[in-house]
Amino acid sequence: MKLVHQLTPLQYKEVFSFLSERSYWSKGIDEIRLRKALDHSLCFALVDGKQLLAFCRVVTDHATFANLLDVFVLEPYRGQGFGKKLIDAVMTHPELQGLRRFTLATKDAHSLYQQFGFSELANPDIAMEKYVTNIYSHPL
Repeated sequence: MKLVHQLTPLQYKEVFSFLSERSYWSKGIDEIRLRKALDHSLCFALVDGKQLLAFCRVVTDHATFANLLDVFVLEPYRGQGFGKKLIDAVMTHPELQGLRRFTLATKDAHSLYQQFGFSELANPDIAMEKYVTNIYSHPL
């Protein structure tokens, strides 16, 4: 198993398939939008040979802020510690050190991220968002 930052075409198809069909957070995302997102992100993938095991991406300015997104382990490889290995690779990446704020959103993996220092918002009263529902039904 190794960590890579560039996906092969087959690995990209696996990422697209998972995110567009099986994830709860980006179901229905189109390939153009996903390609644009990946092109503007720092991507992390665990692979065994050419087989994708796990994936995530980080959007960052490399100096003050980062947001962790699209974290998943493919179904046959869950429960083997790959999620922890992936998040450890993110958190120790040289370009992601010394950041003031590192954010993420999760519905069901709080305990995983707490192991890496994530917690509830320190100042939720200052956090805001603009969230557009059903955005993936509208092409770019």
